[in-house]
Amino acid sequence: MNFLPRTKRRPGNGNGQDLDGDVETNGHGNGPVEIPGALRRGPGRTGNGNGDGHGNGDGNGNGKAGTGLIDREALKHGATEVPITVAGWLDERTGGSSTARAILYRKVPKHDWSYTLGSAALFAFVAQAVTGVFLAMYYDPSATRAYESVQHLTNDVFLGELVRGMHRWGATVMIVLIFLHMGQTFFYGAYKYPRELNWVIGVVLLVLTLAMGFTGYLLPFDQRSFWATVVGVNINASGPIMGPYLADFLRGGAEFGAATLSRFYAIHMLLIPGMLAALIGAHLYLVIRLGTSSPPWTRAVKKRSYAHEEI
Repeated sequence: MNFLPRTKRRPGNGNGQDLDGDVETNGHGNGPVEIPGALRRGPGRTGNGNGDGHGNGDGNGNGKAGTGLIDREALKHGATEVPITVAGWLDERTGGSSTARAILYRKVPKHDWSYTLGSAALFAFVAQAVTGVFLAMYYDPSATRAYESVQHLTNDVFLGELVRGMHRWGATVMIVLIFLHMGQTFFYGAYKYPRELNWVIGVVLLVLTLAMGFTGYLLPFDQRSFWATVVGVNINASGPIMGPYLADFLRGGAEFGAATLSRFYAIHMLLIPGMLAALIGAHLYLVIRLGTSSPPWTRAVKKRSYAHEEI
C-alpha cells in the first residue's frame, strides 16, 4: 500500500526524462521525481537515440544507453551551487548579510593614521588570547610545579620561548596602544555627545587590561614575580573601605599561599578575558552604530543647494 502523497503526473517520453526537461521519470513516463537544482543535469551530449528508460537525456529525448559517461559541466555547476546554497540558508536564518553591509558599507570621515590605534589594540588582544591558549596547554597552576612548568615551556617545548616572549611583550604593547588610542580619542573630542557611553566602556577596558597584566605577572612564580605581587596587593590593601577586602580576595585569604596562585590564574584566564570580550563587542557595536567622529580641524561643507537655508 502506498502512503505517499499523490502528485500530479506529467507526461514522459519513456527515455528517463520529462517532456519539459526538468523532471526525471522512472522510465515509463508515469512517475515524476523532482530533482534539486544543484543536481539537475546540464545539456547532455548527443546520444544514439536508443535510451533504455533510465538513460541520460540530452533535453531532446535522445538518451545515451548504457554509456556511463559523467557530465563534468553538470558536476561543476552543482559543486559551485553548494556553497551559495549554504550561504543563503545561513543568511536566511541569521540575517548576517545586513550586519555585514552595515559594517562594510558605513560612511567613514576623512582621517589619518591615528584612527588605526583602536584596531591595533584589538589585534594585540587577539594575539594575547591566541598565545595565552598555547601557554595554558603546558602551564601547571600549582605552587610546587608552576616554576618548573614555565622553565619546561621555555627551554624544551618547540617554539615555546617564542610564544612566551610574544605573550610577555604583547601585554606591554597592548597597554601602550590602549593609552595611545584613548589619548587620540580625548584630543579629538570623540568622547562627546553622543559617544559618552563608548568613552566609559573604553576606560573600563583600560582598567581591565591593567588588571590582566597584574594578575599574569605572578604566574611564573619566581622570586621577582612573587614579591612584586606582594607589593601590589599591599598597595591595594591601603585603599579606603574596599581596600582590605580586595586584598583578601586577591590573596585568597589573609596570607599569600598556594590559593593565591590559583586565584590569580583563574582571574587571568577566565574572569578578565570574558569581561574584555563582552565589553569589546559592546564597544565595536557603538562604533558601528554611532560612527567615528571627524578630526577637530575639519569642517562640514554645506551643499550648494542648501547653502541658502539655515537649519
